[in-house]
Amino acid sequence: MAFLTEPAHQHGTIAQTAILLVNLGTPEAPTASAVRRYLREFLSDRRVVELPRALWNPILHGIVLRTRPRRSAARYAAIWTPDGSPLRIYTERQVKLLKGLLGERLKAPLAVDYAMRYGEPSIDSVLATLQARRCTRLLVLPLYPQYAASTTGTAFDRVFAVLQRTRNVPELRTVKHFHDHPSYIRALADSVREHWRSNGQPEKLVMSFHGVPRYTLDRGDPYHCECQKTARLLAGALGLRDADWQIAFQSRFGRAEWLKPYTANVLAELGRGGVRRVDAICPGFVADCLETLEEMGIEGKAIFLGAGGKEYHLIPCLNDRPGWIEALAEIVRDHLGTWMVDGRDRTAIETEAKASAVRAQRLGALS
Repeated sequence: MAFLTEPAHQHGTIAQTAILLVNLGTPEAPTASAVRRYLREFLSDRRVVELPRALWNPILHGIVLRTRPRRSAARYAAIWTPDGSPLRIYTERQVKLLKGLLGERLKAPLAVDYAMRYGEPSIDSVLATLQARRCTRLLVLPLYPQYAASTTGTAFDRVFAVLQRTRNVPELRTVKHFHDHPSYIRALADSVREHWRSNGQPEKLVMSFHGVPRYTLDRGDPYHCECQKTARLLAGALGLRDADWQIAFQSRFGRAEWLKPYTANVLAELGRGGVRRVDAICPGFVADCLETLEEMGIEGKAIFLGAGGKEYHLIPCLNDRPGWIEALAEIVRDHLGTWMVDGRDRTAIETEAKASAVRAQRLGALS
């Protein structure tokens, strides 16, 4: 195994902490060719599709990548903005706002960046950039509130794979999940209340999470349980009765059984059952994307109204809401722990680093 190229070591360099936010990824454009590249990488991940490669590869390359990109590109085009992918736009805003907020509150030298597990900017390229900036500590925060092997797990896989090839490995901390973090629940509840103040309250709140195959629960993945806990905590924060809300799981792919109840079935049943208004929220996503804006905002609405419902609202994801940026900062601070330098002035840190460099030169260090 060849190690990656290291920047030259310099004595007296200020130790810098990097915070790396990781999101799923997005095609570069709403075109069949761009979607095909994205899906090839995404669906080749062994954590995403656990079938034996001898069985899955002919299906992936012979059927899925021949038929799905064109249909998916049309769906992406329906939610694409003049500035590009909503997921990328909101992730970039989250990084910028988080960096500004932490910069105001922490005295330690800090780098805040983001990477996509699939597509660009890649985890590999962003870690190389942070290494060139001489970041000696790394906090990895996947933007998935609930842990799943196919989301958080694979983000960690990629980070660890890069670090395996890194000679000077940074100190490493990871955020496995924040599904029950009080600040995250508070941000969710505040977003719902704000929507209801402007639009009134529905008969039913549907909390739709991304689905995963049912067998993952049987094999020990905690995702289903963490989704249930998030839903209960959010309902409690909103003061809802059991009859006021419903959990569901969306984005089923293939013929295998996935976590139930399926969101499409729930919306259809509510419409047929005489429920006039449904509001939907996706607490497993912190930035609006294809699965929220198109699948829930367009398809979900059509299913509910087509089944007899009268009014349907999609509550936006947390996106760049101030309460969510505050929550992100709290989650980061909780995990920085002893890396956090609240009481030291940056000038003092720089003076100490310069003194260290002088001492090294006197002892005959190379740099």
